[in-house]
Amino acid sequence: MRWDATSNSASGCKRQRKGRLSLVVSLGEVRVLATRNDWGDAKLGALSKALDNLVVVDINHQSVLDAYVELDLVSQSHPDGARNMGKNDLWIAACAKAAGATLLTTDNDFSHLIPQHVDGEVIDAKAAADDEA
Repeated sequence: MRWDATSNSASGCKRQRKGRLSLVVSLGEVRVLATRNDWGDAKLGALSKALDNLVVVDINHQSVLDAYVELDLVSQSHPDGARNMGKNDLWIAACAKAAGATLLTTDNDFSHLIPQHVDGEVIDAKAAADDEA
């Protein structure tokens, strides 16, 4: 399913239905990871099925572009010194902000933006894995 980005109004950037969002560039990142790690057919099939259940957000929307500029400027002027984010991370944060979505992450690359600029949560991946065990 694709995110509805056809409206020129800010409200058109909001999700049309609830669901898990993924940025289109994240799909590329996860496919690189899978290829780099020589995932077999079974794992690639499971990945494809999981990705098919996501609402995919395109970056070509004015509110996403505006959020990208805002968040990059915030990152570069951080009181503790410039935070040079990876560009894909910056796109992810911008899409979350524009869509009014909660950004979930397992690293601290977004911590200077959460919660003042982007709704989000840093998840301790080790603790989450331990909880499932």
